[in-house]
Amino acid sequence: MNLGTVGTGWITESFIEAAKLSGKLNITSVYSRTEDKAKDLAGKYNAAHYFSDLEEMAKSPKIDAVYIASPNSVHFEQALTFLKNKKHVICEKPIFSNTAELEEAYRCAEENGVYLFEAIRNIHTPNFRILKEKLHMAGPLRSAILPYMKYSSRYDVFLQGEEPNIFSSTYSGGALVDLGVYPLFLAVGLFGEPKQVTYYPVILRSGVDGSGTLILEYQDFVCTILCSKISDSELPCEIQGEKGTFVLEDAAPISEIKFIDSHTKESEILSRAQEEKNMVYECIKFAEIIEKNNDQEYEQLKEWSKKVLRVTEEARKQSNIVFGVER
Repeated sequence: MNLGTVGTGWITESFIEAAKLSGKLNITSVYSRTEDKAKDLAGKYNAAHYFSDLEEMAKSPKIDAVYIASPNSVHFEQALTFLKNKKHVICEKPIFSNTAELEEAYRCAEENGVYLFEAIRNIHTPNFRILKEKLHMAGPLRSAILPYMKYSSRYDVFLQGEEPNIFSSTYSGGALVDLGVYPLFLAVGLFGEPKQVTYYPVILRSGVDGSGTLILEYQDFVCTILCSKISDSELPCEIQGEKGTFVLEDAAPISEIKFIDSHTKESEILSRAQEEKNMVYECIKFAEIIEKNNDQEYEQLKEWSKKVLRVTEEARKQSNIVFGVER
């Protein structure tokens, strides 16, 4: 399957490397607003074509699917451009700014007979599947604590008076939609959609959240998600049940899973070794869904993306975090 990419940042390069490793995606085209950057990236990864005109790229017969890793606020318009030209779209998380954009894009994908995916690496890893299959070992769940807190070098720039995309409401930034979505996808994939959502953010001068605590209320337990781009944490993730506790080294890419029995105190490592270029798993999954027209798995991924976006939208609404595309 021939793949094009939009964006020239490190995340795009990571996806290209994972795509090559998958053996299912052939990188033929790259796009950047700057022709020189597009040419350089194409040369680095032996892509035969490069573009600085998005409409021209979308019409190209040289691509079947596109991976979009541009600023969050332009995901929607760019995705529509490719969907209308009958290209499958893989859009980096967060897929869109709000649920209205998501619903319209899914309609457009369906009308044009193509697929639309959100690139969120942790839910496609082998260790996520293991965790989901083994979750019953914990018995009735009573609590979950899922941190993902990484100090961003872009925060130093922000403190100097600038406004990088990820800390900008104009570009639909903030800690919850950038990092919080990893543990949030984990929660939705394992526990389903919460009954109630409450968000306690640290709001920056730009109007977005630099960090925050997200409370997800379920029938018999509470899941607490900690996210930050202005501080670090070394805390592991924990999912606690009456029979035992799962300890995850991290929410993404879930590199290690340990289960500790509440009664015997014995521990067991359940995880397996994974590829260092862990985006390979989502590359394989998306390609297989397209190849096999696997609508059942596609609908599951769609539902998870919808539920996650509903949560982040509600959290932002409570905190009066308004993106530029919504003004």
